[in-house]
Amino acid sequence: MNKNPLLVLESFGQSIWMDYLSRGTISSGELQRLIEQDGVSGVTSNPSIFQNAIAKSHDYDESIRALSLKGMTSDEIYQALTVEDIQGVADLLYPTYQRTDGRDGFVSLEVSPSLAHDTAGTIAEARQLWSLVNRPNAMIKVPATPEGLPAIRQLIGEGINVNITLLFGLPRYREVADATIGGLEILASSGKPLNRIASVASFFLSRIDVLVDPLLEKMMKTGGTQAGSAARLHGQMAIVSAKVAYQMYKEIFGTDRFARLADRGARTQRLLWASTSTKNPAYKDTKYVEALIGPDTIDTVPIETLNAYRDHGHPKQSLDQKVPEAYQMLGDLSSVGIDLDAVTQQLEDEGVDKFTMAFDQLMISLKEKGATIGMAT
Repeated sequence: MNKNPLLVLESFGQSIWMDYLSRGTISSGELQRLIEQDGVSGVTSNPSIFQNAIAKSHDYDESIRALSLKGMTSDEIYQALTVEDIQGVADLLYPTYQRTDGRDGFVSLEVSPSLAHDTAGTIAEARQLWSLVNRPNAMIKVPATPEGLPAIRQLIGEGINVNITLLFGLPRYREVADATIGGLEILASSGKPLNRIASVASFFLSRIDVLVDPLLEKMMKTGGTQAGSAARLHGQMAIVSAKVAYQMYKEIFGTDRFARLADRGARTQRLLWASTSTKNPAYKDTKYVEALIGPDTIDTVPIETLNAYRDHGHPKQSLDQKVPEAYQMLGDLSSVGIDLDAVTQQLEDEGVDKFTMAFDQLMISLKEKGATIGMAT
């Protein structure tokens, strides 16, 4: 019998995390099975995931009823529900956290997306969530906005695990890594241990292709001098960005600056590939897993992609393959008139807006559910 491809990924130094969370997957034992049988070693959440989990199921109705009867607001109910879920997942992943000596086995909870441009608000809410969850294998998600960067530095400097989310651009990744190392330096200066602080930088991938591909398709249709270049770049820019980011990762965390921290027990900030579901039906459904397998990385996948990779994945180290071609493609994209930095800034702005809309809709759903449950009682 062939070995489960998901389990083989670990032999290449890559972790598989699940980009999905619901109370039903916890209570039914499904998550435990995914951990045991598929090697899932982490879980990520975001406002859209909780919107689907809470608003589109009855799994939370009893808890919403009890919390509503206590007179809690929608914001308070949301926080109570999510903290309880995160604690439950953290406990299931704790054996993984122990087995990997704190390198893996994390679950992430996001600060309110309305704070994406509020440094002080992000720091305050992250501290509160960290304290409420009270698990060493939790991570607080902070967006990679300009206002998020000082929050990342401060939180890591306080010993809080951070998952940097909504990261799209290569220049911004360098700033994120700098903020992370700066935070570790703050922590070191306070005399606190560095060997248990963990962070990941979550690169959102498929959305890059969603935005760039239509621009390239227009050029391909013109049949002009740029049509050939556009055809070669089509469907490649997300993977190209990830490959270049990985080279940056090796450079940044190979410096003397980080080596001094590593001597005191600090660990590198792992790159995490997010937004890995294939949006274009013409692309292989395992596209954003297959092409990006390499040491010290994480691929967080929705359940559909997890199932697809289990069924027909072909794991082999690929992240450090064709790197010169990746740099060449970045240059070629610029030569056909597409500014990738502008694209990724647009994606960051849209990402914040999408998460804010999901969060706002969730608050409306909680109010509606609370009112309905109240009338039923």
